[in-house]
Amino acid sequence: MYNRVTPRIVDDLRAIVGEGNVRTDEEALEKYAHDETVGLWAQPEVVVFAHSAQEVAGVFRLAVRERIPVTPRGAGYGLSGGAVPVFGGIVLSTEKMNRILEIDKQNLMITVEPGVITGDIHRAVEAEGLFYPPDPASLDSCSIGGNIAEGAGGPRAVKYGTTKDYVCGLEAVLPSGDIITCGGKLVKNVTGYNLVQLLVGSEGTLAVVTRIILRLLPLPKYRVDLLVPYDDFQAAADTVSDIIAARILPATIEFMEQDSVLAAERLLQKTVPYDDAAAHLLIQLDGNRPEAVEGDFEAVGEICLAHGARDVLVAKDTRTRDRLWEARRAIVDALKHESPVNHMEDVVVPRAEIPALLRGIKEIARRHGVRIVCFGHAGDGNVHVNALKDALPDGEWQALVPVLTEEIYRLTLSLGGTLTGEHGVGATRRRYLPMALDPAQIALMRGIKEVFDPHHILNPGKIFP
Repeated sequence: MYNRVTPRIVDDLRAIVGEGNVRTDEEALEKYAHDETVGLWAQPEVVVFAHSAQEVAGVFRLAVRERIPVTPRGAGYGLSGGAVPVFGGIVLSTEKMNRILEIDKQNLMITVEPGVITGDIHRAVEAEGLFYPPDPASLDSCSIGGNIAEGAGGPRAVKYGTTKDYVCGLEAVLPSGDIITCGGKLVKNVTGYNLVQLLVGSEGTLAVVTRIILRLLPLPKYRVDLLVPYDDFQAAADTVSDIIAARILPATIEFMEQDSVLAAERLLQKTVPYDDAAAHLLIQLDGNRPEAVEGDFEAVGEICLAHGARDVLVAKDTRTRDRLWEARRAIVDALKHESPVNHMEDVVVPRAEIPALLRGIKEIARRHGVRIVCFGHAGDGNVHVNALKDALPDGEWQALVPVLTEEIYRLTLSLGGTLTGEHGVGATRRRYLPMALDPAQIALMRGIKEVFDPHHILNPGKIFP
């Protein structure tokens, strides 16, 4: 289906992006053969670093002519294999396109290149009294281009939404080599189809984004974080429902079950308060009026205690807040440390169905004799489900993973949920797509892919079965 990368093609790539921006050495090929998806690896034939839309366009025109697959890559922190070159060929990295081009305080917009680290966007705009809410767990490592490709979320999604809610304009390069500009510094825009939102979450299968305009908000002046331990997860879930019913919308409502807290403790070698509790909620409240934030905090605290919370620990200063969040942000690394071979899903259900989902997952774990640890976003129903291999023999593990995956998906779908909330379909979930989408939807999506990429050179082997 595809041709190999020859020395002549390597020379042509060097002519497009420059001598030092094409690598074929083993060190580079190994580094760009994987993302953060455990157990998924495929080596490219060449790695190319682009600096502009024009260079990306040149690479695409060459790839179409020579029928070479191109896998776009940001910082490589994806969790569904989206940046893994499953058909070899060219890995096209945008990591050197890493400039913040403009912070427009009049229009509350920021223009950036795709290789900018998300945490750097946060710090740059907050220094100007502005706010970019999406905050994926790897925000100090992941790039904004990758966030856009995956439609990344984060803890603050419950109040502020996800990446898609902040993308107002894009410059992107189509597989044909055409450069398009969609949207702009506009809050309203209904001129034709919304190509901006079509590209957000398309997992690098339709185009490569080379410039991004993001909407900003004024930075909230006041913030309080609460850590709330419970002896029963149902009580914690009921708390979440009652907080929303009270018309209080926290910036975040995260949950951590006990096993995830203990794993974080072991990695950090620090004690988390009430580590013997069955579940913790981590709630963040923010706003611009101290009396309003204080009122919400008091009301939330009363609701928590009314549902049997053992305590409501309050953090108002940066040092204490960072301590509360340290364990939450360390969970993924902690579970990898405990079991380097593991399998993660990020299913999503209606918020009220989280207790039923967790009960079902624990029953699946018990039935198959495997350890499954859950944590995630109680405020928006997105649960990270982590099955750990531990000491299970390799053959048994490899046979068990697809069985666990399908059972977890069937449970999730039965509760009105779907397969992935923020990590994407990528290479790891594509075989299960027909479980969640009917044939007409899949055919429509394939048709969209065909229009953008008729030669199938851009990120093949992703999303579709």
